[in-house]
Amino acid sequence: MALIEVRNVSKIYHLGGEEIRALDDLSLDIDGGEFIAIIGPSGSGKSTLMHILGCLDSPSKGTIRLDGTMIEKATPHQLSRIRNQKIGFVFQFFNLLPKLNVLQNVELPMIYSGLSGRERRERSMQALKLVGLENRANHRPMQISGGQQQRVAIARALVNNPKIIFADEPTGNLDSNTGDAILELFRQLSREGRTIALVTHDPEIAAVTPRRIEIRDGKIARQVDARLAGLDRQPRLANPLTQAT
Repeated sequence: MALIEVRNVSKIYHLGGEEIRALDDLSLDIDGGEFIAIIGPSGSGKSTLMHILGCLDSPSKGTIRLDGTMIEKATPHQLSRIRNQKIGFVFQFFNLLPKLNVLQNVELPMIYSGLSGRERRERSMQALKLVGLENRANHRPMQISGGQQQRVAIARALVNNPKIIFADEPTGNLDSNTGDAILELFRQLSREGRTIALVTHDPEIAAVTPRRIEIRDGKIARQVDARLAGLDRQPRLANPLTQAT
């Protein structure tokens, strides 16, 4: 069974008497451990799809099963628990709280988990170690670089050990070298068995993933599995943790 099963999903908006189909009868499976890219131009529906898969929005039609749970039948409380425990989010603009230090920002998803302060700190330090930033735990976001801020955001997404990580244009606010290092960090996490869905409009960024799903006009226009075609790229960088500054 796939980790995420999407069947005949549509998302319809009504604006000024006009019906706009952001997603149009879309079906898709994502297996556990996959590293995929959802690619498409602005307005194609790719971000809408990510929001629905991440339980941030609901479809107008169709069904979604995430790790065995039928999302459209879940209560708001169940959806909140799914977002907190099974999904990690990484966004283009980091979304770190400036008044909190790095460690406190990573702790945020665990605030309502019932864990003790000591347990939260230990898990947060483990997540920071995974992204090579344990020595920046007491710094505030403005005291570290953009690439380091994005790595903090990745640590925050990892801290609850989610089933899947959604990354929406995670390199869009970074220079190309730092962006490459962040992409290589995702590849490293994928090699460790984590499930990652990368949302982007950039074909070169999508090309680092083994499987690419192209969205146009709310539909899947094309799918490419580089593993089957023998086109899977080698890592861009040897050590992403030391090069993403």
